[in-house]
Amino acid sequence: MEFFTTCNGLPVHVSDSKKGDNVIILLHGYLETLYIWDEFETLLSTNMRVVSIDIPGHGLSASYPINTMENCASALICVMDKLNIDKAWLVGHSMGGYVAVEALKLFSNRFLGLIMINSIPYADTEEKRESRDREISLIKHKKLQTIVKCSVENMFANENVNKFEEKILEISEIAEVHDPQGIVASLEGMKQREDYTDYLSKCELPLLFIFGDKDNFISLQTARDIQTKIPKATYFFLESSGHNSFIEEPNKCAQKILQFTKN
Repeated sequence: MEFFTTCNGLPVHVSDSKKGDNVIILLHGYLETLYIWDEFETLLSTNMRVVSIDIPGHGLSASYPINTMENCASALICVMDKLNIDKAWLVGHSMGGYVAVEALKLFSNRFLGLIMINSIPYADTEEKRESRDREISLIKHKKLQTIVKCSVENMFANENVNKFEEKILEISEIAEVHDPQGIVASLEGMKQREDYTDYLSKCELPLLFIFGDKDNFISLQTARDIQTKIPKATYFFLESSGHNSFIEEPNKCAQKILQFTKN
């Protein structure tokens, strides 16, 4: 079931399966919307109540002037309050992982654990901030769809591009609903986020990282580096996945999440 709710004056687009006592919340990545989870949700919803939102600045949700991780996390908690969800498992894909960690940090008593899919705890490097500034400039020159076209295909392992051609087209077409100003506000928010490595290394809640061995954005070396710095977490590597493991190897990904959330 899809609907809108208002959080701190901000309209937020929500999807809620409504069934089940054990709740899992899915947060999409950059340039995505809650629709990215449609197929994956069916693999989880037989066991759990599945909730997803369009993160502020994306999809049909409105935007803050800057979509800081704190602002987005506060919007998420507001949605949970509106839906009478006391505690939930939290899943963040890529950018959604940044929002998820901030929510965990600010409101740890509201969560049962965290699953990070193709996402890292690090703050932006100077090089990455410069890259985001270039994207902001392109968007301001009405080039958002050019960015979408290049970025979405790169989210899949090179060997999977042809296999997921229709999905890539679907994601790109849905991305047309994004308000360019909202995407700029999200880029600014990501630039400002802090490094969460130390926090997660000390976090007592269950933590699972899922990585794709063929991710064009997160190298296998980076993933192994995270494993060294946050040793208490559980790690799952998918050998045939790029940056969209839950699409490229959905059954393995869902099975691992369901197993993890039962512990």
